[in-house]
Amino acid sequence: MIKKRNKSSLKKILIVFSILTFISLIGMGVSLYQKIYSPNVLGNEDKQFLYVPTGCTFSQLVAIIKENKIVLNSETFSWVAEQMNLHENILPGRYEIKSGMSNYSLVKLLRSGKQSPLKIVINKFRTPEEFAAFISSKLEIDERVFAELLNDEASLAKFGFTPSTIMCCFIPNTYEFYWNTSPMKFLERMKKEYDLFWNDTRKQFATQLGISLSEVCTLASILEEETNRNDEKPTIASVYLNRLKKGMLLQADPTIKYAVGDFSIKRVTGFYIEEAKNSPYNTYRKQGLPPGPICTPSISSIESVLHHAQTDYLYFCASVKKPNYHEFANNFNEHKKNARLYQQYLNKRGIH
Repeated sequence: MIKKRNKSSLKKILIVFSILTFISLIGMGVSLYQKIYSPNVLGNEDKQFLYVPTGCTFSQLVAIIKENKIVLNSETFSWVAEQMNLHENILPGRYEIKSGMSNYSLVKLLRSGKQSPLKIVINKFRTPEEFAAFISSKLEIDERVFAELLNDEASLAKFGFTPSTIMCCFIPNTYEFYWNTSPMKFLERMKKEYDLFWNDTRKQFATQLGISLSEVCTLASILEEETNRNDEKPTIASVYLNRLKKGMLLQADPTIKYAVGDFSIKRVTGFYIEEAKNSPYNTYRKQGLPPGPICTPSISSIESVLHHAQTDYLYFCASVKKPNYHEFANNFNEHKKNARLYQQYLNKRGIH
């Protein structure tokens, strides 16, 4: 009887142990499942992005995720990431993170390298340094390194540009880039866009003008600074082209502003012309076009040079009668009358 009781008790103990073990295993399984597949990425009404820098280590990545509060539980993320060997497959880039993603989904995304591109709108920039600052604010590119590249003659020569003409390469438009695009890759992409823009038709119009593509861009940049009125740009372009043909000085006020580094100047006087006397951008003293553009001209300005108006105008000045427009003349006496009216207008307003 005692043996039977002992056997019965042992059987009960084994059953209870088995049940407890089973429950424990289920609990462990549930816990493991939750670590891997339960939602762990925090919600965000706007799109959320995780930026993984080039050369990022696993510990740095975890620190970035913690700092930016990407996940609810960074420890479970780290555990899953370690199991999936993320430390051996960290790919830099900009990744779109969606609310409710699991650790598994997040690690899988980071391992895949399927980053989300961003759009960059290139408008008017006046100097390579200004452009480098803008691009570095959008991409991983280091501002100083990029600015140095834009002034490196040997590197730019590979693309057919010089430090003076490199701004011609950046045609204003909207472009998509990956965040971790390198400076050289950025230039390669922009050169492709430049070559697409300068198709055979546009090149043919430039050839008919007798000037290079960089010179078209340089003249277009002067138009860009002269007026915001697209309907007037072809006429202004005709004035400068006519002056070039006759060997006259361009005497373009925007080039003086560029030469002295101050585009806030409202009235270009002899003082500023003298201050810029040694600059190759001083078109009051230097013959022909300046060595490069004074800004990145819009497509409308480039087209206005290629399709300039057919006129005999040689002069223009701001109009008093038509604000934001200009008065044109084909002789100096008529121009003096127009200029005198505008000078009187400036004097009345105390603009010197």
